[in-house]
Amino acid sequence: MSKILIVEDEERIAAFIEKGLRANGFTATVVADGDTALHHLVDGGYDLAVLDLGLPGRDGFAVLREVRAKRVALPVVILTARDTVHDTVAGLEGGADDYMTKPFRFEELLARIRLRLRSAERAEEVTVLRDGELSLDLRTRRAQVPTGTVDLTAREFSLLELFLRHPGQVLSREQILSHVWGYDFDPGSNVVDVYVRALRRKIGNGHIGTVRGMGYRLGG
Repeated sequence: MSKILIVEDEERIAAFIEKGLRANGFTATVVADGDTALHHLVDGGYDLAVLDLGLPGRDGFAVLREVRAKRVALPVVILTARDTVHDTVAGLEGGADDYMTKPFRFEELLARIRLRLRSAERAEEVTVLRDGELSLDLRTRRAQVPTGTVDLTAREFSLLELFLRHPGQVLSREQILSHVWGYDFDPGSNVVDVYVRALRRKIGNGHIGTVRGMGYRLGG
């Protein structure tokens, strides 16, 4: 039974959501201010949070920033009366998994909660990819090598993830371009070679080998 934290200071709305979630088999807890919400979320034990933005004390944006800064990875669905594009973008870029505006239909909120919970369950299956002393945390998007933690750019992360998901397999430049850069690429570009060199500098030269005339392979 999934545990949902409802962070909502409008008592009527909070009671409505709580009743609906309990009727659908969830355990629901309601808190009405940002400081209490942060305390509950950091302490753990919840599977998802429904978060209002306009809260007494610490607002929803601040709660979300603190939660993500502390590496709390549970899904967060923002539910708010703020419906501007700026607020939506700020919420999603701040670490929210979904964004809904009031007024809302409970059926849609329930569907989004179930979707985010299923996504979180799938994500928990594999959170760290490893090859010997090299590892990649898919949540923090950081690599770990014997000398410490390595921060990666978005492209470097995607490139290393591709190699770690295909250990020992020779990947051609065309395959790498397709997976990491999508369809918007120039087959004659040397961008793969540039990024492989940059990645080697960060994780060490011994992990990604060059197979002449064919491409690259994790494992030398």
